[in-house]
Amino acid sequence: MKGVVLAGGKGSRLYPLTRVTNKHLLPVYDRPMIFYPIQTLVDAGIRDIIVVTGGQNSGDFLRLLSNGKDFGLNHIHYTYQEGEGGIADALRLAEPFVEGEKICVVLGDNIIENNIIEAKKTFERQKGGAHLILKEVPDPERFGCPEMSDGKIMNIEEKPKQPKSKFAVTGIYFYDSTVFEKIGKTKPSWRNELEITDVNNFYLQEKTLTHSVLDGWWTDAGTFESLLRATNLAAQTGANKIPGRGAPPHSSKEER
Repeated sequence: MKGVVLAGGKGSRLYPLTRVTNKHLLPVYDRPMIFYPIQTLVDAGIRDIIVVTGGQNSGDFLRLLSNGKDFGLNHIHYTYQEGEGGIADALRLAEPFVEGEKICVVLGDNIIENNIIEAKKTFERQKGGAHLILKEVPDPERFGCPEMSDGKIMNIEEKPKQPKSKFAVTGIYFYDSTVFEKIGKTKPSWRNELEITDVNNFYLQEKTLTHSVLDGWWTDAGTFESLLRATNLAAQTGANKIPGRGAPPHSSKEER
């Protein structure tokens, strides 16, 4: 399985912080934001990773991440997104890298307390399709929100004005290689973006979509409020924990 970290976009909701840098390079407690999703993939045993970035500061990712030595990696791949076409548009740039394998996609501003090891195992047991990770949140209208019935996803709506559940689809997705065909069938939304929610609904229509609920806290970091929340949570409880280890070795919580 290969890993894809999506770290493009202008980060306009974080202006003026992002006028001179990509939002995924901003600090979240003791690490740059982009470190967290990469660590999530590495902790799940995914070591073949590509970072999709864009904008005027894309070279800073190479200077920061280099070949991935902070994560015990020998190499990180990179590709560039021109403009802002949405999550699905950014993901399709990874198709040549994926080479028909299953993938785990993590949005660059998504930070979790624990890990995705069990979700990965669940998806590996599937012949194909997709697997989403859900989390109950107080503001599901900010995210893709699933309509649930008897524990099953019936439909997913992007940023609904009236959410039909308290769950959000986190920015962590598992897909088979047909995801790129589905992106090709996706039409631009009212935001003129290719929505990943539409891609997920294609899998739902095929009845090949499964889901699990994330253990521990989860947050994005794309607004001032969520960036503050992510920093506080990472500082207070630690992030990217795995069984028997706790916080990653480079966390300052272990250095004290």
